[in-house]
Amino acid sequence: MGSTCVRIAIDAMGGDHAPGEIVAGALRAREELGVKVLLVGDPQQIEAALPPKTNLGQLEIVPAEDAIAMDEEPLTAIRRKPKASINVAMDLVKQQQADAVFSAGHSGAAMASALLRLGRLPGIDRPAIGAVFPTIIAGKPVIILDVGANVDCRPKFLEQFAIMGSVYSQYVLGTNDPKVGLLNIGEEESKGNDAAVRAHQLLKENSQINFIGNAEGRDVLSGNFDVIVCDGFAGNVLLKFAEAVGQVILQILREELPQGLHGQIGTALLKPNLKRIKQRMDHAEHGGALLLGVAGICFIGHGSSQAPSIFNAIRMAKEAVDNQVLQRIQSPDQTLQRESS
Repeated sequence: MGSTCVRIAIDAMGGDHAPGEIVAGALRAREELGVKVLLVGDPQQIEAALPPKTNLGQLEIVPAEDAIAMDEEPLTAIRRKPKASINVAMDLVKQQQADAVFSAGHSGAAMASALLRLGRLPGIDRPAIGAVFPTIIAGKPVIILDVGANVDCRPKFLEQFAIMGSVYSQYVLGTNDPKVGLLNIGEEESKGNDAAVRAHQLLKENSQINFIGNAEGRDVLSGNFDVIVCDGFAGNVLLKFAEAVGQVILQILREELPQGLHGQIGTALLKPNLKRIKQRMDHAEHGGALLLGVAGICFIGHGSSQAPSIFNAIRMAKEAVDNQVLQRIQSPDQTLQRESS
């Protein structure tokens, strides 16, 4: 059952376009999603970014004395600036004054703040950043984790990622019996390094998940998998490469389709189709990545996020709250619905 009014704490000072684009996306989410937005940061800058005569209903400005710059060392900055906007936003979740938090600022600082202030969920050794990608099958996304929180992973961590990713895929993305894959260099069980082989065995033996085997790079966006687990090093490379490919394809379409008279006419006729292509391929449509495994709903956005990305991240955060992702991760054996059960 969905919450009547989900409260989202937003780091208004985080990101390349803060606070203007952050505020714009938050206001749209308030209007269209019915959430309460708590804008955390410098009140003067936030108020200056608000349109004239803004209705302050379901909107609250929470003062924060400082912000963390992108070039600062995350853990040091988090400890040195306890009143930084990301810390104040996390504290709102910890104190149950907010149901979720979003930041497009320093991702390392957001993760460090979440770990120090919210802590890990029971039974989770390492949190993972999960990113949602489109596949070649319309309406069938895949969640990939970890995409940057843990450079090196033990097989046990990957098993935990698979459980958390399955919960998110089933209850937020609406996938029935999510198919789990392990990112690897071949389909055979014996492929990969020692950690990959051991992880494969753990995943294969875990009855809580629907593990269907290794996923090679070409399988990631095939639609054959709903959840793909990997270490944060490989996942981050995959994330940024996929985003770059999407941007390249969109740019090529913009440049080549309008060429010549026929191209201009065809582009005009295909405008609705091109808009749908952009929606399927543009990472801005997915808003950000969820930090799974901490004791709170925490979304991390791109530093370059603009209003549409902010809106979509808040939408995803609301869906995670409404679908009780935290509670389900803590008892996956009771919540994951398997076809074999």
